[in-house]
Amino acid sequence: QVQLVESGGGLVQPGGSLRLSCAASGFTLGDYAIGWFSQAPGKEREGVSCISSTDGSTFYADSVKGRFTISRDNAKNTVYLQMDSLKLEDTAIYYCAAKDWCGTSPVDYWGQGTQVTVSS
Repeated sequence: QVQLVESGGGLVQPGGSLRLSCAASGFTLGDYAIGWFSQAPGKEREGVSCISSTDGSTFYADSVKGRFTISRDNAKNTVYLQMDSLKLEDTAIYYCAAKDWCGTSPVDYWGQGTQVTVSS
């Protein structure tokens, strides 16, 4: 059974940190580019970051550059999103997704999402 499972979300104060994990089962995560997306209440889902399957190139939305870091551990079939200096506007459900490449390729698999709430 193909599955992506996110974990690591929670409640954090502004300026705090969280590390999200995206674990794959039923397929080899290293064969895919993995993207992180966020969806805030009342807003459309948008891309946050992506890591390629080929050379490990990473991409970030302007809003998170310098604060978020994406990485992958193919041996553990897991991708991580380290989120530092969190802001109130980072509050959203975060989804990971497996894609053929970073950018405009369609998503092959979605995770179920994990809630991140930044609040004082």
